[in-house]
Amino acid sequence: MCGNHEHHEHAAIELPDSLITRRHILRLGGMGLGAALLAACGGSKSVLSTSSTSIDATTLTLAQQASALTVPDAFAAFADTVKVTREGNWWMVESDGMPAHNMMVGITSWQQQVPTSQAYTGSNAWSIPAEPVVSQSPVSAKTSLYRGAIALAVNGVPIFNALNNRGDDAFLVGELDEWGGHAGRADDYHYHVAPLHLQKTAGANMPIAYALDGFAIYGETEPDGSKVGTLDEFNGHYADDGSYHYHGTRTYPYINGGLRGVVTVSGDQIEPQPTTQPFRDALQPLNGAVITSFETPASNSYRLGYTVNGAVSEVAYVVSSTSVVFTFTDSSGATRRETYARR
Repeated sequence: MCGNHEHHEHAAIELPDSLITRRHILRLGGMGLGAALLAACGGSKSVLSTSSTSIDATTLTLAQQASALTVPDAFAAFADTVKVTREGNWWMVESDGMPAHNMMVGITSWQQQVPTSQAYTGSNAWSIPAEPVVSQSPVSAKTSLYRGAIALAVNGVPIFNALNNRGDDAFLVGELDEWGGHAGRADDYHYHVAPLHLQKTAGANMPIAYALDGFAIYGETEPDGSKVGTLDEFNGHYADDGSYHYHGTRTYPYINGGLRGVVTVSGDQIEPQPTTQPFRDALQPLNGAVITSFETPASNSYRLGYTVNGAVSEVAYVVSSTSVVFTFTDSSGATRRETYARR
């Protein structure tokens, strides 16, 4: 998915409400400041515990809470499926890359890939700098970073450049579902726009993602609840305390428009970051296809429905740690089965 691409101008097309307002409900859990703030948002009184004292959360301003925020706090609402640990200068974030919300429905430009769980664990976990540093030579996503992720949503789903590997706006060309994501060439699900739907679950004053340079990405308000100020070309700005953060928006670049912080770029992607292991060859676009349904009838079992020029077809598949078994049903009702080994 790497390469040199001609820069394309992008109109300020706003994301429709349907892309950001669907339900996304998970049990609130985890630890630290983030968990306490989420409890406070639910109406109960919470206490922030430190090594020596306990502080009533109601005595802190939202600005103070934001400045005390740590990466584990930001991911706390998704503690059932996302694990965060500190290793030296990095926060290591483990997940399987599969969100709780539905997927794929609404895509009109489909390469026949489907979402499968990924082993973002151990040495293959996501690495977020624990002490981000603003770079004197930031990297723009308009002309580079077409390969790999540039951010990680707080539900453990990676976020890629808003531009696809051809340099086109993935949202405008119909490649994304109503949540802003799709399945890539390794059958890996990821977003290409800001997951603004996470604002409700994570909390309005909490990040919805972290860029891979370590700076937080907030939603449509500042951490203190105020209106978002003027953003730079990277969709970010400095706060009053001198810290830097990004915002998700409904117009291009939707998410961080590059990396304002210090990062290492190799092969047109940020390093380090996890690798995906394709279990089958990348497929070609299916002209005229529209994905109309996506269901999970049982754990690790999925059914994707689509139409081609009005004719209904289906892809059903079962995923395990060692294999993926597909059953394809065409518009005539004929079926075929394919089995692939996973490494």
